[in-house]
Amino acid sequence: MSAPGLLLVVAVAVLYSGGFYLLLQRSLMRVVLGIVMLGHAANLSLMLTDEAITLPPLLGGPQGEISDPLPQAMALTAIVITFGVTTFLLALAYRVWLGDNNDEVPDDLEDRRIGRLREPEDSS
Repeated sequence: MSAPGLLLVVAVAVLYSGGFYLLLQRSLMRVVLGIVMLGHAANLSLMLTDEAITLPPLLGGPQGEISDPLPQAMALTAIVITFGVTTFLLALAYRVWLGDNNDEVPDDLEDRRIGRLREPEDSS
């Protein structure tokens, strides 16, 4: 694998790990940034599947090599899906912010109740 290819693989790994880390946070803006990072990582990983990524998809290169147009079409679809999910999450974060001027996800009352019911079982 060439040095630029290895650099892109490392970039995809960093984007995926950073995206998943942000996705597990309690702040909704960090979740939105995590989704955006995962979308970029997915696009880069789709672009890495084609060895002749620098060639035009249908015209071919000087030796007659043709780039596969499927990864490019999938990347365009992933961009649209990521944009839609991002706008939905931004609207959701804005609604939560309007409620209490805080974008942190609150604890679920039902989870707390179930946790209190399990405590006596664990201590015995």
